[in-house]
Amino acid sequence: MKTKILFLLLIILQFNLAKAQMDDKFYYPEKKLKPIEWANTEEVKLAVENDTITAVILKPAQKPKATIFYFHGAGGNLSYYAPIITPLVKDNFQVVLVDFRGYGKSTGKPLHKNIAEDGEKFFVELSKKEGIKNTKKVIYGASIGTQIATLLAKNHQDEISGLVLEGAMASFGDIAAFYSPEFKDFLLNSYISPYSAKEDIKLIHQIPKLFIHSKEDKDVPFAQGVTVFTNASEPKQFLEFSGEHLFALKYESAKILESINKMVVGKKNKK
Repeated sequence: MKTKILFLLLIILQFNLAKAQMDDKFYYPEKKLKPIEWANTEEVKLAVENDTITAVILKPAQKPKATIFYFHGAGGNLSYYAPIITPLVKDNFQVVLVDFRGYGKSTGKPLHKNIAEDGEKFFVELSKKEGIKNTKKVIYGASIGTQIATLLAKNHQDEISGLVLEGAMASFGDIAAFYSPEFKDFLLNSYISPYSAKEDIKLIHQIPKLFIHSKEDKDVPFAQGVTVFTNASEPKQFLEFSGEHLFALKYESAKILESINKMVVGKKNKK
């Protein structure tokens, strides 16, 4: 009991005196890159403060029907997710895989604040890039990437054709409470998420939204995805699949591609 009380006091102290330092409990970057098995790729680097952030663009064999900005989960790096999103590229979508600070070739340390800043810079700068600026754009967030994806979609909804959230977390506080159930009430009442999908989604009205979640998901509770979906306005779609966390494109690629294709059909390009 004394150990638990001491641990709780330490948690409280950390939240009150060093909230920014708690961010490292949410991110598990991997520096080592795996080979990307795709013929046509382009690496992009952007300077941010004293760091460099990187992305890889996977280009389809034909002219892309749209550009998908893909923000991956808390672990690994973009090379871990390239095989997962291959069905998108094979269907002639151009996919931008972003590594935030600390991931892969990107330098620095990932924090909630700088990830939001990095995501904004990547989206704005790459939206002006040749080969991207005249394409329709979709934002796709996976797991913890759903937080920045929803924030970006809220701020740029007049520039994009749609938003896809797979394995959506309700907020940083909600996922912290899930992994530390003994401190659930404290975390939900005391942890202030700098931005959260369950709140930002309420302010997105101009675009279609696809929510994807598995009831078998052991990393992000199915209920959190439902919460974000419930808070969203129409048009929206919820796709439930059977399988592990973030592997919906493995099991339900046809349905996902059908939904994303509907997003971009008839949508006027925003330059």
